[in-house]
Amino acid sequence: MANITPALQHITRPSSLTENAPLLILIHGYGSDENDLFSFAAELPEELYIISVKAPYPMQPHGNAWYAINFDADKGKWSDNNQAIESRDLIAKFVDEATVKYPVNKANVSLLGFSQGAILSYAVALKYPEKIKNIMALSGYINKDIFPDDLKTNNYSDLDFYCSHGSVDQVIPIDWARQTSPFLNALNIKHKYSEFPVGHGVAPQNFYELKDWLSKRI
Repeated sequence: MANITPALQHITRPSSLTENAPLLILIHGYGSDENDLFSFAAELPEELYIISVKAPYPMQPHGNAWYAINFDADKGKWSDNNQAIESRDLIAKFVDEATVKYPVNKANVSLLGFSQGAILSYAVALKYPEKIKNIMALSGYINKDIFPDDLKTNNYSDLDFYCSHGSVDQVIPIDWARQTSPFLNALNIKHKYSEFPVGHGVAPQNFYELKDWLSKRI
C-alpha cells in the first residue's frame, strides 16, 4: 500500500478481498463525525472496503461540518456554498488518494452520504462522474449552486443513484427531496427514489432496501 497521508481523517473496515475490492466511502451529516455512519459497516457486504471520513470543520462543543449553515435575519437559514464546493473537491481528492493507498478497485467506488453528506455526494458525482459508480444519498437534496455549469455535457451513463427521504423530515423538507427524480431524469441518470414515514433519519426498512440495492451493484 502507498505511504500517503490522505486529505481527510478517516476510519476503515477492510474487505474480505485482499485486492481490487469495491470501495464504499461514508460521508456523515452536519454536526456528526466519522463514527456515525460507520455503525452501518457491520451490516454491509464483507467484500466492501469501507472508509468513513470526517468533515474538516470542527463544531462546538463536538461534531464536525462539511460547510457552515448560518442563521441570520437577512437570509434566514443559508449554506456556505464556497465551503461546500471546497469540501466537494476535498472528497474527490480523497477518493483518488484512497484508491492508491488501499487495495481497492478504482473503477468500483460508491459513496453513501447522509444529509449534508448526501448533498455533497450528489455534487461529487456530478462534478467527477469518472471517479464514482454508485451513490446513496439519504435525507439530502439537490443543491445546484455547488454543481458544475456544464451538466449537459458530462457523461453520466455509468452513474447510479439510490435516493431516500423521510416523509416527515423536519430538517430538510420532503418537497426539496421530491425535486431529485425530475432533476436526475432530465440528465438521463439511473436512479431509485424512495420515501419512508420517518423524520430526519434512516428507518430500518430504508437501510434494508439500500443494502439490497447496493449488494446488486458491487
